Amino acid sequence: MKTQIEVAKEGKISEQMSAVGEQEGIAAEDIRQRVADGHIVIPVHPHRPQQKIVGIGKGLRTKVNASIGTSSDIFDIDLEVRKAKIAEQEQADTLMELSTGGDLDLIRREILANCSLPVGNVPLYQAFAETAAKYGNPNKLEAEYLFELIERQLEDGISFMAIHCGINRYTIERLRNQGYRYGGLVSKGGTFMVSWMEYNNLENPLYEQFDRVCALMKKYDAVLSLGNGIRAGAIHDSHDRAQMAEMIINCEFAELGRDMGCQMMVEGPGHVPLDEIEGNIMLEKAMSGGAPYYVLGPLPADSGAGYDHITAAIGAASSAWHGADLICYITPAEHLALPNEDDVREGLRATRLAARIGDIAKYPERRHHEKKVALARRDTDWKEHFQLLMFPEKAEEVRRSRTPENTSTCTMCGDFCAMERGISLFKDDISLEKCRNVQD
Repeated sequence: MKTQIEVAKEGKISEQMSAVGEQEGIAAEDIRQRVADGHIVIPVHPHRPQQKIVGIGKGLRTKVNASIGTSSDIFDIDLEVRKAKIAEQEQADTLMELSTGGDLDLIRREILANCSLPVGNVPLYQAFAETAAKYGNPNKLEAEYLFELIERQLEDGISFMAIHCGINRYTIERLRNQGYRYGGLVSKGGTFMVSWMEYNNLENPLYEQFDRVCALMKKYDAVLSLGNGIRAGAIHDSHDRAQMAEMIINCEFAELGRDMGCQMMVEGPGHVPLDEIEGNIMLEKAMSGGAPYYVLGPLPADSGAGYDHITAAIGAASSAWHGADLICYITPAEHLALPNEDDVREGLRATRLAARIGDIAKYPERRHHEKKVALARRDTDWKEHFQLLMFPEKAEEVRRSRTPENTSTCTMCGDFCAMERGISLFKDDISLEKCRNVQD
């Protein structure tokens, strides 16, 4: 089986490329060329024909990922299935299944059976969790078992994987020579891999056998998302030497993987001050040859726990604007607890809104929908207004809870509605209708 990038390099347009072009309003040939160049990835899987088609990358709408999964404290399969279904209802583009507690094979398979989104994961989570359960020490992980596990997960239907190939002895040396870290190590997979390397005095097998990783991914045409295991967990660690060392390696691997015919994506931060987000994305794009960039939030402040979905939405809007391609949501439970169903819903809504704000800035030609919303609001056409909103049910719920006496207005202004008065002031002026006739 040839991968999407191999098909594209042959000058052929796959069904998936055509579907992405239709979704995005872009010529299929343009999609094909960007896939061939490694600027767009399409997570697919031969065993999941029902899976939704999603394109991630250059010139496309910024996509949003929802993450779910059990922990060692809470492992309720039914809860995770419900969360996956909520993620789909709330229009997530992709889903990551990141369980570390319970029967991990069963949980993954249940999620895959109950969700049509492309599903990704982090194989190191299961590898270290099962090794710890078996030997009482995750550092006793056998490298060969790790590769066997990656293939098992791919065989089940995983479409993209965050794999920590960019951590090596040189990366760790940069961290040690640096001598400090305000946020420590915050990536579970990254931290356990660093611990394994230090304990066994060995190189990271995912780094040493990168070609083997790519071969496994190619077998299932899965996207290899190069994990950011040394990402900053505090804004004061942003762009430190350890993080940048890993980023350089990941960007090199993005290029090597493409040459091998593997779909490649690079993962980014993390915690980044707002003024550094644009530079971070510029570096990734420049060093990776334009590989799609998957950012985790990012969080531009460390002090927003309880409202970190809002903190991250600010970072996500800036990231989307400056060129990030896939954004992992952050929920209100971030840094505090395992997310519940409500957290998943709120995190997705905040991140989807942030992605749209970023896309409005990134693609000025796509602002026509906002014009329609503004016109409906101006004309107090409530039915049309609600139909155009991202979250119509929420808007209608709020309005019903405080119904105005004059139903053409709202209780914010009531008899002093500026919109209603403005319409009456200019009811004979052609400019109002002219707004509707202006071409988008």
